[in-house]
Amino acid sequence: MSMEFVMALFLGIGLSATCGFRIFVPLLGLSIAAHAGQLDLAYGFGWLGSWPATIAFAVATVIEIGAYFIPWVDNLLDTIATPAAVVAGTIVTASVIGDVSPLLRWTLAIVAGGGIAGIVQSSTVLLRGTSTATTGGVANPAVSLSELGASIVGTIVSIVVPVVAAILVALILLLIVRKTRRPRRQSG
Repeated sequence: MSMEFVMALFLGIGLSATCGFRIFVPLLGLSIAAHAGQLDLAYGFGWLGSWPATIAFAVATVIEIGAYFIPWVDNLLDTIATPAAVVAGTIVTASVIGDVSPLLRWTLAIVAGGGIAGIVQSSTVLLRGTSTATTGGVANPAVSLSELGASIVGTIVSIVVPVVAAILVALILLLIVRKTRRPRRQSG
């Protein structure tokens, strides 16, 4: 296993996690980075770095960001965003892992990329649902702003320093597991 492969996997995992916060921010970041020559896309994924894709991702990003700042609409979007985040996480991971067999690429993309995006997205759904239930949606814009910040910072860190992104993803997953794990009852 080459260091290039490991770094590409870390990049894919980092971008996939950020797809769980916002779907289009990491896709836009990936597209911009490909234009700037900061990363190479795997064979068959060059379209992600095309101008039409960059423009489409930019428009979709603006719409997604705006929609998440509208209470109740944000909860409605989660029904669409959860499966879309898994698909986006799978695509970004597959797009950066090159020079491996298609079986390995897609297995890693689906399990690591799609899985991590789904876990992060599911946790944001729970957080937003809790916010809606406890504040009537008043705090949802603050939740949306923090998710947007995490997506932007996570995308940049993933592209610039993939190792740090992988460590941050591991810490986020650990936090999610700790927050969602139910305490076991003591038998008497």
